[in-house]
Amino acid sequence: MKSYILLLFVAFSLNSFAQEVVKDGKTYEVKNEKIFKDGQDVTETLSLEEKTLIFKEAAVISEKIKLVEKAKVEAEKLKKEEAKAIKEAKKAKKEEEKALKKKEAVAEKLEKENKKAEKARKKEEKAQKKAEKEIKKKEKLQKKFEKAEDKLEKAQKKYEKLKRKGKLSPVDEGKWLDKIDKLTEKLTKAKQKM
Repeated sequence: MKSYILLLFVAFSLNSFAQEVVKDGKTYEVKNEKIFKDGQDVTETLSLEEKTLIFKEAAVISEKIKLVEKAKVEAEKLKKEEAKAIKEAKKAKKEEEKALKKKEAVAEKLEKENKKAEKARKKEEKAQKKAEKEIKKKEKLQKKFEKAEDKLEKAQKKYEKLKRKGKLSPVDEGKWLDKIDKLTEKLTKAKQKM
């Protein structure tokens, strides 16, 4: 960049020292307060009025060249600033997209974790219900067992009592023994289920 500006300055300086001015169809070259025509110094041969007009025109041309050079430098500067702004905008956009992708990835990860936790919670609830159902089943079997045991015990006591008092006929005794066998069988089945 510095070398480019230096080159422009040197070219500008050379142009400002030698200006070509066209006056009355003749081309004059103005250098360091001297006027040349076809490489010959004609400063002294020209009238004061002609010299003044040529020098003014050379100054105008020199001023125009300076303005053009300045405009070129400004345009180049603006172009570089614009390129820099575009580059920074692209960089900012890229960073924003990167941040958005990262945010989306984090949100997706959180969603997956939430789904996983929900699935684990449902699995735990299912296991809990199954355990509760199993406990109820065991309690029910326990009650059946206790009821069968209680019935058997009562039937045996009543049978013993009737037998002792001698109130059982051989037919009744057979019925009672069948009843006790059935109750014993029920008790055994209830015990096995437990």
